[in-house]
Formats: sequence, C-alpha cells, structure tokens
Amino acid sequence: MSERILAIDDDADVVRFVRMSLEREGYEVTVATQGNAGLRAALEQPPDLILLDILMPDLDGLELLSRLRVNPATASVSVVLLTARTDSRDRVRGLELGADDYITKPFDIEELVARVGAVLRRSKAMR
Repeated sequence: MSERILAIDDDADVVRFVRMSLEREGYEVTVATQGNAGLRAALEQPPDLILLDILMPDLDGLELLSRLRVNPATASVSVVLLTARTDSRDRVRGLELGADDYITKPFDIEELVARVGAVLRRSKAMR
C-alpha cells in the first residue's frame, strides 16, 4: 500500500503540481485548497504526511498545525510546511509547533520529493 499524503494549499496550481509529481513517485495524494477543509480531511482519515501552506485565508497553517498536534488522531502525523514565508522566525515557529520540515516557495520539485521521502522514512523508523 502506498503512503498517503494530504496537500493543503490555497493555490490550486501548487497543489495540482505537487499532486502530479508525488503521484508519479507512487504516493496516494489528496488535496484541500482551504485550511478548514484540510483539517477536516486530516481528522477524518489521517494521512502519513501533510504538506501544509501557512498563508491561507480561512485557517492559518500554523493554527492548523497546532490543532493537528493536540488531536490524538493526528498528533504523530508528519507535517512539512510548504510556504512563501521565508523569515527565520516563521521557520523556527513552525518547527517549534511540531513541523517535521520547512520548505520555502518557490521550491525545486525534486528536493520536495526527496524531503517527503526522508520525512516518511524517519517516521516509519520511529513506529
């Protein structure tokens, strides 16, 4: 069974590109283009990894991450922040809130795929 990834980003082009690229690598990818919809999807069927944008109009990605971490169903789901926020304070805050990695936009798709694989390998080894 392939690993399941949930991509949450309000930019439809980004989620389309990410989905296509990760599916090509054998991952099962679902997407949400709003924070609240992404949170519901994660709680209903926790994925193996969540790619999460920070800047979203309805629910900020850092608040979403905080909610994921306090819920027993999603507390241990791997989260990679994928965002245009490049300030080191944002990176530190995201990592302190429980993100497993932080990638800034624009991003190299090969690096994103490699980082997703690395985070999934680490989380599998810890189970």
